[in-house]
Amino acid sequence: MQISQLRWSANRGWSEVPGFATEANLVLVFADTEFFQTALCYQQLREIFPQAHIAGCSSSGSVSGVQISDGDMVATALKVEHGRVRMAVADMTAEAVAADLGIRLMSELSEPDLRHVFVLSDGLQINGSSLAQGLNHADIPVTGGLAGDGTRFGNTWVMADAPAKIGRVAALGFLGDISVKSGCFAGWEDFGTERIITKAVGNVVYEIDNEPALDLYKKYLGEQARDLPGSGLRFPLSIRANNHEQPLIRTLLAMDEAARSLTFAGDVPQGYLCKLMRTNLDNLIANAGLAAEAAQPAIAAVTGLCLVVSCVGRRLVMGQLTEDELEIVSNRLGESTVITGFYSYGELAPFSNLLQCQLHNQTMTLTTVYE
Repeated sequence: MQISQLRWSANRGWSEVPGFATEANLVLVFADTEFFQTALCYQQLREIFPQAHIAGCSSSGSVSGVQISDGDMVATALKVEHGRVRMAVADMTAEAVAADLGIRLMSELSEPDLRHVFVLSDGLQINGSSLAQGLNHADIPVTGGLAGDGTRFGNTWVMADAPAKIGRVAALGFLGDISVKSGCFAGWEDFGTERIITKAVGNVVYEIDNEPALDLYKKYLGEQARDLPGSGLRFPLSIRANNHEQPLIRTLLAMDEAARSLTFAGDVPQGYLCKLMRTNLDNLIANAGLAAEAAQPAIAAVTGLCLVVSCVGRRLVMGQLTEDELEIVSNRLGESTVITGFYSYGELAPFSNLLQCQLHNQTMTLTTVYE
């Protein structure tokens, strides 16, 4: 496998093009710039990489190695020599159901030697929980994430062998003699009593233990409640169906004072158990290392790719320490692994010991690709 990275900035355009550009068969692009949304952006990439699948999304920070950048684009080109890469694309419409899109994408990629699927989805127009349910129908490991838009939460864009578009989902299938592993860890701490979500619709929670959800949050947050919903990034919600299941994390996005409700970045089913969580910066960084350990290849010192999908909420909470979680990933995976990826509005991954993909918030999710 050959891998090379290049960067686009408004002042300089594209940096040096790799020598194998005309032979590359996959290019991954992560961007926090309006230029990514233009037809010209895709046209330039297609001219540089005439034979490659070109896939990418808008971000809340783009990753290259251990650096995070805003206002530019990071492109990573691969020449896969033993395996194969295929791509399927679906668009959300008024009539579409996200789960159906997931089923269709997996059906299009289905082949006997399909090893793994990496998904990039619109981060605002598509219900990530429902999409994950559809992706699970094929019993193939799936990872990926929901596109970001910085902290603006306006529109998110996905590029898939065509100019970037709102409402799009791209699924990359890795087939043949290729090894793909993943790790997904969080690092937040539970606190308080475990409660029951007694009234919820989709990603909106109205009551917890028959009390207005917003009132409960404000009681626990104390003085920090006056900064809601922004301060809610530091206090995500842990949810699980029962005492035997591993909990998922949901990030608070908005609140409704009139309805006394809370809106989260992912479905929060009625009847689930829940606990508030709080920040522990050391744990967040340590769990990035655990994700790297889970995603390590079976063969050491082999050139490979690590795709990072980490939550924008982690970045906002960690601030200047954010690059520390990338450094621990780089240290665990070694110099032969090239790192790229993006900060997201949601992560798609199974727990490390399970197959079923879930929508997560506030995790560090890694996908490694080796030949």
